Amino acid sequence: MEQFHQVIRWKDFRSAARFIVPEKRKAFTKARLALNDERDLTITDYEIEDGQLSEDGTRAFIQSRIQWMRLPSASEHVSVVTSEFVYQHGTWLLERQDEGPFADELR
Repeated sequence: MEQFHQVIRWKDFRSAARFIVPEKRKAFTKARLALNDERDLTITDYEIEDGQLSEDGTRAFIQSRIQWMRLPSASEHVSVVTSEFVYQHGTWLLERQDEGPFADELR
């Protein structure tokens, strides 16, 4: 989760897509291009607040606070985001987010 936050903060959406489950990568990448996020989205800060592991150890639920803005709006948003990661083929991949700048593609 820390690495995912770091790459989105630096607008490295190509690397961010590698942290997402394969079935949602295309929609994530397509949305970044359509929304001009490389130019218009700024993640100003993030803080990972909490994490829980499922009983079987295959899912992790991470709560973080993300501060972000997307032009043309000059307003900063603060979202408390719950991210669900799934352990697949020896790595943790992001499957879902309920809030924040990527929620539409990752619901």
